[in-house]
Amino acid sequence: MTQRRDVVIIGGGHNGLTAAAYLAQAGLDVLVLERLDVLGGAAVSAEAFPGVDARLSRYSYLVSLLPQRIIDDLGLSIRLAPRRYSSYTPTPGAAHGGLLIDNEDAPSMAASFARLGAQADAIAWREFTAGTGRLARALFPTMTEPLLTRRETRAAVGDDDLWNRLIEQPVGQTIADTFAHDLVRGVAYTDALIGTFAPNVDESLLANRCFLYHVIGGGTGDWNVPVGGMGAVTDELARAARVAGAEAVTRADVTALTPDREVTYSVTDERGETTTRTVAASHVLVNVSPHDLERLLAAGGASTSAFPTLPRAEGAQVKVNLLLNRLPRLLDDSVSPEAAFGGTFHINETFTQLQSAFDAASAGRVPEPIPAEIYCHTLTDPSILSPELRAAGAHTLTVFALHAPDRLLTDETNDAMRATLERAVLDSLNSVLAEPIESVVMTDGSGHRCIETKTTRDLEHTLRLPGGSIFHGDLTWPWLEEGATRDAPSDRWGVATGLDGILLCGSGAQRGGAVSGLGGHNAAMAVLESR
Repeated sequence: MTQRRDVVIIGGGHNGLTAAAYLAQAGLDVLVLERLDVLGGAAVSAEAFPGVDARLSRYSYLVSLLPQRIIDDLGLSIRLAPRRYSSYTPTPGAAHGGLLIDNEDAPSMAASFARLGAQADAIAWREFTAGTGRLARALFPTMTEPLLTRRETRAAVGDDDLWNRLIEQPVGQTIADTFAHDLVRGVAYTDALIGTFAPNVDESLLANRCFLYHVIGGGTGDWNVPVGGMGAVTDELARAARVAGAEAVTRADVTALTPDREVTYSVTDERGETTTRTVAASHVLVNVSPHDLERLLAAGGASTSAFPTLPRAEGAQVKVNLLLNRLPRLLDDSVSPEAAFGGTFHINETFTQLQSAFDAASAGRVPEPIPAEIYCHTLTDPSILSPELRAAGAHTLTVFALHAPDRLLTDETNDAMRATLERAVLDSLNSVLAEPIESVVMTDGSGHRCIETKTTRDLEHTLRLPGGSIFHGDLTWPWLEEGATRDAPSDRWGVATGLDGILLCGSGAQRGGAVSGLGGHNAAMAVLESR
């Protein structure tokens, strides 16, 4: 017998939970189906190392794009802690020298530029970040409203020169024209490459789209630490959805979706017994990738002409989680480890190195050195560690390495490539340390080093992210092109699939990507508007 619900949401990640909470608060009968054992998707905390009481943000780890409006609307008890330092970047191959961007000490930051020999870039940096700040203040409020057109968005920004330099021409070219120092150029450009595989001057403007999403969050571009870890964010979303009356079922693997909104799924209970069920809904919200939607529709009998064939999605990163006895000493002893790791620690990310790494990966090689960024959660929020670990001075590190595209791996080579990429990341990190990182890595209860590495294939296998893409595919501009239809609510909110009542609500939606809740919010608004 087929059940009937107002709304079925496929996927219990943060966007699905956001949509569930909004729609259940509006009085709709909402069912969330999650394939994994726990809710949260990629925004979860986990005890990654057996017997070690540390709950790491296993996949996603910082928050910028989650609007205060969503937090307030849903009554979420979430605290996002700012970081004093924006970034530290040591000069590659040098025992001394580097750039420390200090949000709270402008004279110190100017002195850091001067020591680097980049005094002119200090002025250019202030002007450049002032421009991205204006862009953020203009665009971020539009993210929780129906889509503007490109012309309307440009008018909202109100600065044609800024628009042309950051939107119309390759942002890498703008950065090269703005800054003189190779290291400063690299620091500025990395925001265009997080999860995106692109050259320094990217004529496709994919890097521009990535850059835009990284600098507009919260109207400031700040990336904040979720206190309690990323799982604290999704736990609150799940609580809000549950309190509002939504039902969530875990271990529920959706196997088919028909164009008339019948969802077939298999539920495995704690004894390992599986039952197959079917539920029909007025609206189906899809919090899985568009590639997964394509697969589900095909299994549900949809004609292949009913939906377009999508280009292959490809992630371009490897993530390494580490648990340390203490922070390592730096080659550059003029900067304390607490300052260096207090923001984003850039490793081997000069502008020249970024292009060389892209060229190497494009030719099928692991970049040497591999460019990477490090984040230390525990300097801002030690609550993810047990009292014993905190007292002992332990810290977590998350390394996000760039230009490690999925094309370098296959299912058959994944294990070997994981080891190769992990070694490349540790070698890159060691190149700027005064001691090997391995010497300060903790061991778990079995004597194994507390190092966890996730490749693009690992993300595809575990989370069904196509090609390991953390954005479910290429990011899109957060506006409608001129002439695009705005007839239906799903069009106006950027969540349309071309099928009546079936909406995207995840990172694959327009304005999706990152831990923002925007896909879920905007899909929920489209449903409520349609009713």
